[in-house]
Amino acid sequence: MTEAKYQPETLALRAGTERSQFHEHSEALYLTSSFVFDNAEQAAKRFIGEEPGNIYSRFTNPTVTMFEERLAALEGAEQCVATASGMSAILSACMGLLKAGDHVVASQSLFGSTVNLFNNVLKKFGVETTFVSATDVAQWQAAVRPNTKLFFLETPSNPLTEISDIAAIAAVAKSANALLAVDNCFCTPVLQRPLQLGADIVIHSATKYIDGQGRVLGGAVLGSKKLMEPVYGFLRTTGPTMSAFNAWVFLKGIETLKLRMEAHSANALQLALWLEQQPNVARVFYPGLPSHPQHALALKQQKTGGGIVAFEVKGGKAAAWKVIDNTKMLSITANLGDTKTTITHPATTTHARISPEARAAAGISDGLIRIAVGLEALVDIQNDLARGL
Repeated sequence: MTEAKYQPETLALRAGTERSQFHEHSEALYLTSSFVFDNAEQAAKRFIGEEPGNIYSRFTNPTVTMFEERLAALEGAEQCVATASGMSAILSACMGLLKAGDHVVASQSLFGSTVNLFNNVLKKFGVETTFVSATDVAQWQAAVRPNTKLFFLETPSNPLTEISDIAAIAAVAKSANALLAVDNCFCTPVLQRPLQLGADIVIHSATKYIDGQGRVLGGAVLGSKKLMEPVYGFLRTTGPTMSAFNAWVFLKGIETLKLRMEAHSANALQLALWLEQQPNVARVFYPGLPSHPQHALALKQQKTGGGIVAFEVKGGKAAAWKVIDNTKMLSITANLGDTKTTITHPATTTHARISPEARAAAGISDGLIRIAVGLEALVDIQNDLARGL
């Protein structure tokens, strides 16, 4: 199935499907470590790439391939490389495309583990990173060096939902002969397609909305075949592989992705409006609100505001923990993208391992709470928060 022929809703159900000799209707789950060849010559040809086909599930598996092709169709990418988790997707992209001596310009508004990857892991291999504002394009331009090879951002950002101007930053990256990678985890291709806006690479933590029910881990890197070749080469050699079972779960998740993202977004907007009216809430961060600093940009490059709402309560950490601890229905967990609403305190969970200075630069205060709004009745979510507020 080709993107040009079918609408996204159809691609989410049909793209990438390959049937075996049994002509199954639902996608088959291939639980096998290796594949048998017809003869020695076929094995030799497959190992050196002269003949397509499955070899070993570390880097070729039909179920994983179906997931890769379906997500690529939705993102409008030539190729997808599936990985074991969202963080392994970022690692695979960086290790495949960067080398010692290269320089990265990254948003300072990133998931805490992503910051640690750039600061603590890639730095050991000679890759230096400069962190800049997610929203000030001039800072991206000013940070460029002769050895800058990659721009990296997530939009909306985690957890403050800052919106980066993908097209403008892509133009800066192009002028610097650098690649732009966009973490599209919060929006998914249903709400935002970074490649259409000029990005070179899209990153996903499939663990989040693509699964949608908090069941399994997975990640994905998407882009042109040329760019994905070294990423796939890194995965083939080092093995941060998506399991066939997880890929099968993600295929089922993609089928309902559009419906879920629309429902998440509708609930999130109404919750954000309600939170703005609460006297103990100092500020609400949600791209769908007119009060959001990048509201106009969000309307331009996203279909809706998404399902993540952050808000700052008066009284700092003690007040934030009071809100969280008084909930009875919401799940106190740092995961997001689930049908069930989750709530967390970013300063002591998702961003606890970065320095206080880095948290302050990213705007993550002790009073900040992040909610991944689920599909429960809105009034029940509101009532659960109201006790602590």
